[in-house]
Amino acid sequence: MQRSILDYFIITLKGIAMGAADVVPGVSGGTIAFISGIYEELITSINNISLETLKILKKKGFKKAWDHINGNFLIALFAGIAISVLSLAKLIKWLLEFHPILLWSFFFGLVVASIFFVGKQITKWNPQAIISFIIGAGVAYYITTLPPMHENGGALYLFFSGALAICAMILPGISGAFILVLLGAYGRILEAVDTLDFKTIAIVGLGAIFGLLSFSKLLKYLFTNYKNVTLAILTGFILGSLNKIWPWKEVTEIQKFGDKVVTITKSTSPFNYDGDPQLLWAIILGIIGFLTIFLLEKIATVKK
Repeated sequence: MQRSILDYFIITLKGIAMGAADVVPGVSGGTIAFISGIYEELITSINNISLETLKILKKKGFKKAWDHINGNFLIALFAGIAISVLSLAKLIKWLLEFHPILLWSFFFGLVVASIFFVGKQITKWNPQAIISFIIGAGVAYYITTLPPMHENGGALYLFFSGALAICAMILPGISGAFILVLLGAYGRILEAVDTLDFKTIAIVGLGAIFGLLSFSKLLKYLFTNYKNVTLAILTGFILGSLNKIWPWKEVTEIQKFGDKVVTITKSTSPFNYDGDPQLLWAIILGIIGFLTIFLLEKIATVKK
């Protein structure tokens, strides 16, 4: 596939959007990839990184191997993700602390629109697709109700946290950042990015590479052989994840693990919210988030 510099710049912008979503615990970068029209190419490109690539490298040289894995596409996309994560970590951390309702409202609107976008890709709503949709929604909702663990520390713990989070990141509807919250690693990793703790970032990164290469093969197989059912499950995942990003939360429990404090919450009505529900601004930002999906669709129509 021949692409211009402008094409790769647009792919980098899509990566920036994916990275921004992945920093927020509840929103999946995979959803952004799907909406912006690069999801299957991303899965295929990652899946091509294998022993076969090494054989091509040995027999035909670097250029053929690079083309085999769609290297220019991956570099442009992951550069955008890295730029976004490194530059937005402080901002997202600040918004989550001081303006959580407004941040969640924007992403809630975005994810609601994503359900319609991904759902319309399903070619046939047969009983198999409907059951898959229900199962996907149920599993995702259950995950959002799980209490977070406390941090166990150690390099191996960080490695597998990265592996699990990256699997979630490339699944529409399941947030990699939220998986890190459940594992108790989110605060530590966000702080590592914020303070440029390269050792921690490297360990998590290696785990992410391991998880990405492993999980992409499964996704590639499912899209090749069971695309309709896979899309139904992913649409269900997105629907079920809405509970996590509902803007108004009620604190049900506060747990302490040493010097770590974990707050457990459940969704509540804005009219029962203990504090200023900021309802007007929440609605406005929700609508902006919803309309953002249509902007991303327009970007997706640009020649790749």
